[in-house]
Amino acid sequence: MLVAHHLASQALPAYTCKFSRHDFTLPQLFACLAVKELLRRSYRAAEATLRDAEHWCRAIGMRKVPDHNTLCRAAAFLLGKLNANNLLDAVARWAAMNKALGLNVKPLAGDSTHFESRHVSRHYEKRCATQRWRWGRRYKIPSQSAANRARRRTLKRLPKLAVGVTCATHLILSGWCGTGAGSDAPRFEQLLLDAWRRVPLRSFVAVLDAGFDSEANHQIARRDMGIRSIMPPRVGRPSDKPPTGWRLRMKRLLRTKRSRKRCGYTQRAQAETVISMIKRNLGSELSGKSAASRKRDMWLKILTHDLMIIRR
Repeated sequence: MLVAHHLASQALPAYTCKFSRHDFTLPQLFACLAVKELLRRSYRAAEATLRDAEHWCRAIGMRKVPDHNTLCRAAAFLLGKLNANNLLDAVARWAAMNKALGLNVKPLAGDSTHFESRHVSRHYEKRCATQRWRWGRRYKIPSQSAANRARRRTLKRLPKLAVGVTCATHLILSGWCGTGAGSDAPRFEQLLLDAWRRVPLRSFVAVLDAGFDSEANHQIARRDMGIRSIMPPRVGRPSDKPPTGWRLRMKRLLRTKRSRKRCGYTQRAQAETVISMIKRNLGSELSGKSAASRKRDMWLKILTHDLMIIRR
C-alpha cells in the first residue's frame, strides 16, 4: 500500500478538481485499489478489510476509510488508459533509476492471453460444451455444431491482454487491453512503441511469438525504432514458397535450438511466466460485467503486478 501510494504520487495529481471535497487524494484511492486487487476482494469486501485495518489508511494520511461506491468511481477514473499509462511511465522511471530494466542484458518479451469473464473454470466450460444435464441425468448433445457456435460466441466476448515484459526483472512496461480473439499483429506497434518510449536505452532486442509475425511489423521495429525484432515466420496459409524479407531471415535465424538460444529468442518464455504470475497471484477471472470495466480490471492487474515486483 505504501509503495502504491508513493508511485501514484509521482504520476497523478492530488485531486481531480480544486472544487472537490478533498476527502481523499488520487494516490490514496489508487493505494486502496491496489490492496483490493492484491487481496482479491470485491469493492464491498475491500471496504470491510480497510475498516478492520485502519492503521493502513493512517499510514498514507487518510483520516477515514472510503466506502465501496467511492472506490468504484475512483477505479473508473484512475484505471482509464491515460492514467494507467502515466502510472506505467512512473514504473519505468523507477526501474531506469534503479537499473532494474536489464534490457542491455536480456530482451523485451511480448505475449498475449485471455482472462475469464466470470468465475468458471475451463474444465467446466469444456464439459458443458459436450454434455448437458436434464432432470439430474446427463445426455449427449445431438450435434457438435451448436457447441462450436457457442464456443465462438464465448471467444468473441473473452477479455484479452497483451503485455511487453522485461525478461531480466519481469516488470511490465507496456500493455494492451481489449476483447475477443484474433491476431496479435495489429497490437505490435502500440505494444512496442509504449515500451520503447519509456526506457532510456532505445536500442534493444524484442522477442515475440508467432502471433505478432508480419513483415510490416519488422519494418516498424527495425527501421523506425531501431529495435531488433525476432519473431518466428509461421503466420499465413501453409505454402511451399519460402518467406521473403525479414521473415526469411527469421526462418534462417531460428532454424536450430542453438541459434535460438544465441539470439535470445528462448527468453520469450519469460512473458509466459509473467502471465502465469498474474493469474496465480491475482486470479484469472475478472469481476467486471461490461467490456470497459473488464479492461479496467486488467489494467489494475498489470499495475498491481508491477508493484509486487517493485516491493520485492
